[in-house]
Amino acid sequence: MGIRIHDLEPADGSNKRGKRKARGIGGKGGKTAGRGTKGQRARNTVPVGFEGGQMPLIQRVPKLRGFTNPFRVEYQAINLDTIAESGLSEVTPESLLARGLVSKGALVKVLGRGELGSAVTVKAHAFSKSAEEAITAAGGTVEVLPKPFGVRPSHGSYNQHTNR
Repeated sequence: MGIRIHDLEPADGSNKRGKRKARGIGGKGGKTAGRGTKGQRARNTVPVGFEGGQMPLIQRVPKLRGFTNPFRVEYQAINLDTIAESGLSEVTPESLLARGLVSKGALVKVLGRGELGSAVTVKAHAFSKSAEEAITAAGGTVEVLPKPFGVRPSHGSYNQHTNR
């Protein structure tokens, strides 16, 4: 015969009765019931963060929604299938601009979607690993162009416009 449902009871000390406040002056928690003497908080409940009608701190401080990375570098993506369709033997940002595939002054990154049928020389600012492998496997060459700005701003001035 095992344990029955009516034999179950909580462990000793696990269930503690709540304090019975404000039950007269005869014991602990009587009279003011731990609220101190007089005042708004003694007489009634006040919402958390209430500052007497003044605009609360939580509403005065703006929400912080992440941040903008001042060093973000934005590329325009060109895939291998686009390069294959263009029929160019040498691909540069200028040749892509002439065909309307990138915008003026854009940094070009070559991505690896699609396949190349012939050897192509590709000059761009960045390459994905798969694109680089596919171009060299097809007998082409990859040339990384220098970016038109430094990697980080010079010491002393740290804003998003520095060195751009």
